[in-house]
Amino acid sequence: MRIVIAEDSVLLREGLARLLDAAGHEVVAAVGDPNALVDAVRIHEPDLSIVDVRMPPTHTDEGIQAAHRLREENPATRILVLSQIVSGRAAADLLTTGEGGIGYLLKDRVGNVEEFLTTIDTIAAGGEIIDPHVVRKLLRHRPRIDELTPRETDVLALMAEGKTNTAIAEALVVSDAAVAKHINRIFAKLALGTDDSVHKRVQAVLTYLRR
Repeated sequence: MRIVIAEDSVLLREGLARLLDAAGHEVVAAVGDPNALVDAVRIHEPDLSIVDVRMPPTHTDEGIQAAHRLREENPATRILVLSQIVSGRAAADLLTTGEGGIGYLLKDRVGNVEEFLTTIDTIAAGGEIIDPHVVRKLLRHRPRIDELTPRETDVLALMAEGKTNTAIAEALVVSDAAVAKHINRIFAKLALGTDDSVHKRVQAVLTYLRR
């Protein structure tokens, strides 16, 4: 796919570009500030943009603001936001924009190359993936979340990450059947509906987190 990278750290920007190139993707632009990001997306119309949260001039939320701007101009713009901090508010606000194809991950996750490449494929295809640490922070501020057990909270976070039942079972070292039971209980407790397809259930979780 054709990708734009917006990251003010030269080392990380170049590292991402090389990683993506080695995986067979084309980095059509690699920029270091939010205005250059907006210009690059308008010019190249990439399949995906990878955006750092903190960028010049203030290094606070310029990346998020640029992502919002791009999604307002074109709701179908696919964006993966990378952050060094767990910002539940920023993730929740970003989820309300556009038509899918959005992700919010902590930068530590880039260290797992296979998982990172799977993530960008999912987002480019219109999926939504939120870092489980961010999900847990959002969950602490949601009504009825106290009804979930700690294990159910773990399962919900992994569901929002887009993982299948088998992947969740492997991560938590439990059986697929146990994961299915946890998911059914989560849906019942949070009134998320009963559709167990991966895309539908991630949408259900994100709908709940947006409330």
